[in-house]
Amino acid sequence: MKIYTDINDFNIPDFAVVTVGTFDGLHCGHQKIINRMKEIAGENGGETVLVTFDPHPRHVLYSDSKNLKFINTLERKYDLLDQFGIDSLIIIPFTRKFANTSSKTFIKEYLVDKIGVKELVIGYDHHFGSNREGHLENLQSLGGKFGFRVEEIKAQYVDETAVSSTKIRKALMEGDIKKANAMLGYDYSITGIVVEGNKIGRTIGFPTANIEIEDKYKLIAAGGVYACNVKWKGQMFLGMGNIGIRPTIGINGLVTEVHIFNFDEEIYGDEITIFFIDRIRNEEKFGSLDELKEQLKKDKKVVEKLLVS
Repeated sequence: MKIYTDINDFNIPDFAVVTVGTFDGLHCGHQKIINRMKEIAGENGGETVLVTFDPHPRHVLYSDSKNLKFINTLERKYDLLDQFGIDSLIIIPFTRKFANTSSKTFIKEYLVDKIGVKELVIGYDHHFGSNREGHLENLQSLGGKFGFRVEEIKAQYVDETAVSSTKIRKALMEGDIKKANAMLGYDYSITGIVVEGNKIGRTIGFPTANIEIEDKYKLIAAGGVYACNVKWKGQMFLGMGNIGIRPTIGINGLVTEVHIFNFDEEIYGDEITIFFIDRIRNEEKFGSLDELKEQLKKDKKVVEKLLVS
């Protein structure tokens, strides 16, 4: 996948199949759009082009959205788009001035003149342009004027719930990882650098890798103990993760850590990715480290059964 941070560097293909949006989560609804784009491009010898914005428009436009967190970091989003088969990603800087661009101007000056759109594929709830005027009927009218076709992809449902990034964020904040993963179509993950902790875990037989998360806008799931897969240097391991404040130990601050099964490597300073599969319990405060150790033994059995079965 080619990534463009300046739309003027983009070389217009013979047949551009385009979509536009923020795509937080790149959930199964977004994947449906991408798969349809690939089908159209394949039928017409074309290329798929995804246009997105940075920073997120809500951070620019609404002061009360500064605390809005996102399912994926930009790096993870780009990796997923590459995996899903997008040919070109164009990142447009989002400013207050740009926000005043009408849908007609955006279509003409960006999608038509700069990208050469022939097919525009959008989601069922898609709007863009000043005052969100770029809805389906408006886009179809502009398509007729500028020579491109518009196709709308219907809502995708999981357990009778229409999938959306907002619903996925809610599920993650409630700790419902299985629901979030079902709507995402892949496993929610957190990537970070392994840093030194207090090393208490190793004294009770459960050493953990504590990770530092650099992206302040990364959404961290609800506190608790999780069944996880862990990726380190291209290898996958089973693990038991914890998100929380570790009340038994009495250390302040939110920590994301993972105990990796059958693992004895020195990984301080290395990057690991924790894939969260299921949440097995809330974080609890125990009367002693011995009580915590006994609970962790029980937790490990539950996690092993979940991950191996």
